[in-house]
Amino acid sequence: MDIESRLLLALTKAPEQRLSVAELVTILGIDQSLVMAAGVKMKEADLLIIEEEEIPELRRGRNWQEKLPERLALEKIGLVSEFEIAQLPAMLGLEDVRSIVKWLTGRGWFIRKQNRLVMTEKGRGALSGTLEPDEMICAHLKSIEAIALPDLIRNLPGIDVQEGVQMLHVREELVRIKKRVVRTFRLTKNGRLTAQRFETSPVEATEPTQTLLTPQLLTTGKWREVKFKEYDVTLPVKARYPGKEHPLQRIIAEARRAFLEMGFEETASPVVETAFWDFDALFQPQDHPARELQDTFYLAIPKTGNLPDEKLVMAIAMTHENGGDTRSRGWRYRWERIKAERLLLRTHTTAATIRALAANPKPPRKVFCIGKVFRRENIDATHLPEFIQIDGIVIDEHATLATLFGTLNEFYQKMGANEVQFRPSYFPYTEPSVEVFVHLGKLGWVEMGGAGIFREEVTKPLGCTTRVLAWGLGLERLAMMRFGISDIRKLYWADINWLREAKLCR
Repeated sequence: MDIESRLLLALTKAPEQRLSVAELVTILGIDQSLVMAAGVKMKEADLLIIEEEEIPELRRGRNWQEKLPERLALEKIGLVSEFEIAQLPAMLGLEDVRSIVKWLTGRGWFIRKQNRLVMTEKGRGALSGTLEPDEMICAHLKSIEAIALPDLIRNLPGIDVQEGVQMLHVREELVRIKKRVVRTFRLTKNGRLTAQRFETSPVEATEPTQTLLTPQLLTTGKWREVKFKEYDVTLPVKARYPGKEHPLQRIIAEARRAFLEMGFEETASPVVETAFWDFDALFQPQDHPARELQDTFYLAIPKTGNLPDEKLVMAIAMTHENGGDTRSRGWRYRWERIKAERLLLRTHTTAATIRALAANPKPPRKVFCIGKVFRRENIDATHLPEFIQIDGIVIDEHATLATLFGTLNEFYQKMGANEVQFRPSYFPYTEPSVEVFVHLGKLGWVEMGGAGIFREEVTKPLGCTTRVLAWGLGLERLAMMRFGISDIRKLYWADINWLREAKLCR
């Protein structure tokens, strides 16, 4: 009996005369590609209907655990109903508790009163063992690595599984949720009649068909005697995943090519930088909040680095103290060399372009930099402590704000954006300043970074008397929009399925 006949008979015995491809593979004991090939052929003969449905599938994430981090924290806190947040690291044995505080308060287990956490009635209920839907889903995955949403709903009766899935959407490190296409075969009226004929009358033996032209058939000449199975070249085949460049690396290469095509030169600077180039050279005061330990990664060993030419150092110091040779009054404080010598992980790639400006301030010149920067950020779906930034400057006595708009518009057009928009804003070292927004299809207007014209307090101490256009743009956000992902962390996870399916071109 051929595959088509066996498939028909299997469907007649199934509930509602329908079975998924996976179920048919198990029943018939044959390869999925053969089942699909037979199904497509029978569909064309009006014997069955092929239905496709996208079903969410939940799978353990790379940091999956049976109990959520905030549940473990709650159990360690116990009956302590009120305490200072500063006590929490010692209570939990963790250095960074910011995400724990976020989820404890977000679930309503605690409320925050200034620098203290106070347990709520809901928190006491949770402490007694009451689990929320997302917790039950995580616990259920202990016995199975992956499960389709309909099966999960059947396995957890009385639980709002949909609410739990919604809560887990932003926590892919714990549970990954992906759409899976399920194909189902269902008999038509004509298919039922044909199957009845198979059941009531013996099936005539059919001549076996050959699916492969083997070396033996060729050498013996038997290929002339056998019947070969006809092939339909339009049938779906098993997906192939050739080696390819990482999606984020492709975006970096595209951005680099875009600026080079516009006549820019590329520059670079060390990721370990002195505060002088990262802050002071940009006229950022030494008591600015961004320079505090909670916002910037400072090196412990060594703590300090070398400053550049003393003449340049003093010019910038005087600009901070009293405006120096500029028309500014400066910040009116005593500039301290030791603070400028502090070593840190650079907080922006503007440190690279400002170095390039100091090295050669003569116009005309166009410079860009693409590199990693570091800031003390809580890790979540839109923030990372380490990310990639695109910086650039244009040194040109004829440059205007319109030149800046035109340059960035051309860049984003090359990167596939539909429209670019500029909105007035404020940044410490540019005036005027704008925020750059890009229109990306269904997502609408998305902020990509900031831009403006360097202030005189930045350019003049570096020996530049010409207008300088400048910008700093985020690269990961552009990559997220291009690849349709909502969690920035996915760009760095070793998610082989996403890496395989990410499109090579837009």
